[in-house]
Amino acid sequence: MTQASSNRTASTPLLEVRDLKKHFPITKGLFSAIHGYVRAVDGVSFTIGRGEVLGLVGESGCGKTTVGRMIMRLYRPTAGQILVDLAEAGAEPTDIARLDHAHLMPFRRQMQMIFQDPYSSLNPRKTILEIVGEPLRIHRLASGRALQARVEELLELVGLRAEYIMRYPHAFSGGQRQRIGVARALALNPQFIIADEPVSALDVSVQAQVLNLMRSLQRRFGLTYLFISHDLSVVKHISDRIAVMYVGNLVETAKTQDLFLRPLHPYTEALLSSVPKPDPRIQRQRKIPPGEVADPSHPPAGCRFHPRCGYAEPRCSQEEPALRQFPGGRTVACHYAEQLRLAGALEVVL
Repeated sequence: MTQASSNRTASTPLLEVRDLKKHFPITKGLFSAIHGYVRAVDGVSFTIGRGEVLGLVGESGCGKTTVGRMIMRLYRPTAGQILVDLAEAGAEPTDIARLDHAHLMPFRRQMQMIFQDPYSSLNPRKTILEIVGEPLRIHRLASGRALQARVEELLELVGLRAEYIMRYPHAFSGGQRQRIGVARALALNPQFIIADEPVSALDVSVQAQVLNLMRSLQRRFGLTYLFISHDLSVVKHISDRIAVMYVGNLVETAKTQDLFLRPLHPYTEALLSSVPKPDPRIQRQRKIPPGEVADPSHPPAGCRFHPRCGYAEPRCSQEEPALRQFPGGRTVACHYAEQLRLAGALEVVL
């Protein structure tokens, strides 16, 4: 590798998303005429550096899972760019948003996904050998005894016994099934993994085990994660940076510690106020936004959070705030971010 290409690799993000949008059509009538669109994702931009864990958080329905599925190209974006810079994919970052299936194959080897539900994401009719070995067969990387040996290695890597290889998913607990999902994601030695709510369906004690496993694997193999969750306490445990979504838009991104100590967006403050404290003697003043989450098919004018925001001014209902840069590498979409003094997760009422 030349010095110039080495410098580019060090400075260029592994993933850059630019103004990404996904609008689902609303159809009615016998001929399925389009009567509108659900703006599930409506102009999202962020970057993820090599070896970084970016947590993507927000309430259910905010569009975070749709973002992950577009990056994996399970959904085709309505607009925007998905620039990836993978060692085996070429010398320059490539926009995969418009690539067809054949041209996506080299990128799919380097980008894998861990799904939310370990019960429905594993085929009940296939053995663990078939499930974990399927990526290797599709990409023609192993077969026969070599494939079995690789699957056994992967099972041991995620804390399962190699002799489980011929069992079916129903024989495992939820935590074990999610470990199988992690093993399948690692089969092709990817650089980038999207984890979509990987522990939300698990018991709290099992959640910690899976999170520690993912963190250990990330450090061992230099993996890059996009970790999607609605639980800020889970995201805090694993993420280097956090991006907060609300109704299809990013409202704030920051380093994890900075976000928890001093949020700059009122919605982030509301999310942090709901994080439970392990000490029952500590009481927190929760700031629950009034009203309901905005309808993504008819989002409000101006700031989409303004109908529920206790700090809203007339400008907020008229002018949509841009995602602005702030010191420390954080970005915020709020007209009054400089003036507000918001409570962080560590500020408590005794």
